[in-house]
Amino acid sequence: MPETLNILFLAAEAYPFVKIGGLADVAGALPLALRSLSLRQTGGYHLDVRLVLPLHRMIQTDVVTMKPLINFKIPTDVGYKEVQAYEAILNGMPTYFIDGLPISRSDSVYSTNPEQDREKYTFFSLAAFELMRVLNWKVNIIHANDWHTALCLYALRNCSDDPFYSTTAGLITVHNLPYMGGDSGDLLNMYGLKELVDNDMPVWARKQALPLGLWAADWIVPVSETYAREILTPEYGCGLQEFLRNRTNNITGVINGLDINLWDPASDEDLFSNYDLETFEAREKNKISLIKKIELDFNPQVPLIGMVSRIDYQKGIDLTIQALRTLNDICWQFVILGTGDAVIEAELRQLQAEYPDRVRVILRYDSEMSHLIYAGSDIFLMPSRYEPCGLSQMIAMRYGSVPLVHATGGLKDTVHEGKTGFVFDKSDPEAQAKAMRRAFKAFAAPIKWRSFQRSGMKKDFSWTRSAGKYAIIYRSIAFKYTSGGEQ
Repeated sequence: MPETLNILFLAAEAYPFVKIGGLADVAGALPLALRSLSLRQTGGYHLDVRLVLPLHRMIQTDVVTMKPLINFKIPTDVGYKEVQAYEAILNGMPTYFIDGLPISRSDSVYSTNPEQDREKYTFFSLAAFELMRVLNWKVNIIHANDWHTALCLYALRNCSDDPFYSTTAGLITVHNLPYMGGDSGDLLNMYGLKELVDNDMPVWARKQALPLGLWAADWIVPVSETYAREILTPEYGCGLQEFLRNRTNNITGVINGLDINLWDPASDEDLFSNYDLETFEAREKNKISLIKKIELDFNPQVPLIGMVSRIDYQKGIDLTIQALRTLNDICWQFVILGTGDAVIEAELRQLQAEYPDRVRVILRYDSEMSHLIYAGSDIFLMPSRYEPCGLSQMIAMRYGSVPLVHATGGLKDTVHEGKTGFVFDKSDPEAQAKAMRRAFKAFAAPIKWRSFQRSGMKKDFSWTRSAGKYAIIYRSIAFKYTSGGEQ
């Protein structure tokens, strides 16, 4: 195996260039964490990780200096499509940007037009695949993320006889299995990709990007150990559970990390008062500031429940509304920040109308307010029906807000009942209300509550640990392709 492993990391978005969802945090941090691993952590190999993104109109071009790299074409059944590639250096890491008509004519990272997104990300995936050849950069591992980049791996399997890719392996990280990309049969035909014939894959899935990427990948990485088990079940497998069960030897769950420099209560400029474990008493100033901003009455003996979330059915907020209505015999306060589903937003406004002295609903995007909620809330609520990984519970613990979560996906892996938080097993209002009562009881015992907070703040959620696990997987699949193994 070579002393350097070349890794092309594909994503639809990455911080600081463009951020819509949590994928941007992963793609902005994991490649850099991989590059910074020591030789001891990688087993003696340097990881030359390079990021490639679509050149969305929303890209923040002032973040780094971007320069033209190369122009080339990719074939279709009606001629060629022009591709323009650009390069920037982010903290020492080469970052490539792919442009072309399917990308440049789209106004957003994720549009409301599924057909437009399929066309854009198919073009991007295949252009990124061809970029390796035109740069004469022999990649050991293509690392795709979700359906948007999955067809790069399928293209790799379509070129299994091409000597240039003979030592290239494929890995895909699954952040959210239900989003598969839709029927891309016409695009597969246009770009000359063979139709998949494999009885292990359901017929309905054989023209969708994510299932094709899962089929083509040498390794599948769901974003938590629990989610890796959940997707093998009918409840979470989205119809692919039988196929995935046949691939269990090539599935490893790896929890996402946290950018501990960005999320640091000791230096966070959005807080009223900075603090750490040694200066923890200063944290209460943030609760006072938050309570004042949202115009509630401050009482140190009343627990403040915080949520920062997309307003969506998946997030279980409708169950929270029902649960809170059963807790009238206890004093509590609740604040939620986010936007999303109009029906659930209306239900939240109704909850505030019913409890004007307890509830505040903030229906907007507000980065500063989100930081203050992490630092000022006593309990951080994540009642998600399913949550492949979740980052908010990690941020909450780092900021001393005790998480209360549904036992699913990464929430189950990172929050431990009676130690760092409170966990309920059943996704219903009754189970959630019981967990809230346990949390309120613990909150009433300050010494015990402080132990919850300190335990959470001591947890290591840095990307270094997660990157180390990816490095182990990289080595194993790269070795397969450089030691005489078959592709």
